[in-house]
Amino acid sequence: MTRRLSTARTAPRPGAAAAPASPWWRDAVVYQVYLRSFADGNGDGIGDLAGLRARLPYLAWLGVDAVWVNPHYPSGGADGGYDVVDHRAVDPDYGDVADVEALVEDARALGLRVLLDVVPNHSSDQHPWFRRALADPTSPEAGRYHFAPPSEAPPNNWRSLFGGPAWSRTPDGRWYLHLFSPEQPDLNWRDPAVAADFEDSLRFWLDRGVSGFRVDVAYGLFKDAALRDNPGSYSPTLFGHGPEQAMTWDQPEVHDVWRRWRAVCDEYPGTMLVGEVCLADLDRVARYSRPDELHQSLAFRLLKSSWDAAAFAEATTGALDAFGRVGAPVSWVLGNHDKDRMVSRFGGGAVGTARARAAALLLLALPGSAYVYAGDELGLPQAHVPEAARQDPIFHRSGGARAGRDGCRVPLPWNTAPGLGFSPAGAADPWLPVPAGWERHAVSRQAGEGGSTLTLYRRALALRKAHPALGSGAAEVSVEDGLLTVRCTGAGGAVRCVVNMGRSTRLVAGPGRVLLASTSRVRSSGSSLALPPDSAVWVTEG
Repeated sequence: MTRRLSTARTAPRPGAAAAPASPWWRDAVVYQVYLRSFADGNGDGIGDLAGLRARLPYLAWLGVDAVWVNPHYPSGGADGGYDVVDHRAVDPDYGDVADVEALVEDARALGLRVLLDVVPNHSSDQHPWFRRALADPTSPEAGRYHFAPPSEAPPNNWRSLFGGPAWSRTPDGRWYLHLFSPEQPDLNWRDPAVAADFEDSLRFWLDRGVSGFRVDVAYGLFKDAALRDNPGSYSPTLFGHGPEQAMTWDQPEVHDVWRRWRAVCDEYPGTMLVGEVCLADLDRVARYSRPDELHQSLAFRLLKSSWDAAAFAEATTGALDAFGRVGAPVSWVLGNHDKDRMVSRFGGGAVGTARARAAALLLLALPGSAYVYAGDELGLPQAHVPEAARQDPIFHRSGGARAGRDGCRVPLPWNTAPGLGFSPAGAADPWLPVPAGWERHAVSRQAGEGGSTLTLYRRALALRKAHPALGSGAAEVSVEDGLLTVRCTGAGGAVRCVVNMGRSTRLVAGPGRVLLASTSRVRSSGSSLALPPDSAVWVTEG
């Protein structure tokens, strides 16, 4: 299968000021920081803004362009910060608003941009609005959530993504909607007060210099106004939510929200919005990135694909086609705070590590932007977290049937000293236990090893900046007998990224110079390269 694809430039909106020839976000490498697990600055065992500020030089050294920070807001603590009490404040565990301002200033001095997470689909049940709504069913705040009158059964068959019904009862017998945990009541976006409040929150942080936002559950917000049953029970497809959940996700009204938010960002040149859009249909995902909506919507198909050349080729071409039709770049993802680590997903141990290293070269070669989850550059596997220490509501609401996401959220290892550098000396135990042997993945150890995963990422990021064909331009994708090839073309020439996803060594023919390989076992064989299984190589042409 060979297909030629390109990512077209997006034209400026009618009436808008002319955009830069290539806005920074089109091919940026964005590093995702799960704040609670990144670096602890004050010794309480919880990562914070001070810890992140202290580690910004590491991110500049690594070579990324921007930092996306998971929610830092005051929270009810039910879902890792995604149950927000106040979008215009900072949880005391992490610092205060002045710390965010200092983070932005420090990052700017190092050539980095800062993106914040925003959570518009739901609030915490501790939010003042919801407390007022519980106390008085006739209050204006009650109209900002989804309530149904008392009855024997929930109003429909909708299910929570975290397990169980999506409806819970209030003390006075009403039902309220929560598509996640009961502590996360869904907001009613048909109430104008909700939209106005979020636009105020955007401006609050944009005024403090942030460069944009990652939008949580951007495919949600609106629900079927009549609360009709979903046509099928909750059973997400491999690649996202499909027609069996037609009444709860991807309602047409949501696109008007993103047009309003895009207009807010247009008031702040150089800022952007990237949406979490977990839908099965890639064309529907791409619609969120039309020229007057979100600047980007995350493409999760690679993240959810098995280690298979045909699957990866289909994920790659499908995304390039869909986003190309709306003139938007693809935002590629291979890891995040909701998914098992790449090393473990791809088989674990030496095999999983080799595959994760190869996948990283693919990720960083593809045209568009790349989102790198903190710790993936260290080759971290999924950590085992003892049941008594687990905090994810998915684990608890499923009665332990689903492991939850704690294993990809364990604190990072910075050095080999006691505590692994996550916290200052003499600090409290980290909020999640660090596995035995975690020091072998430490930044300090890998930074000095020429063959480490950290060194591979750093070299790849430097080469991506030096070769315009990587991360921009056009891509031609082909796959044959387990060998995936992406030929990237741009100003100054072309670079081929070849990934051997088969079971035997393959010969990669053709002229060129090896820029980078995921393994030292790549060998020259006449005019060809011998590429071992589970490895990748970048080769220049001409």
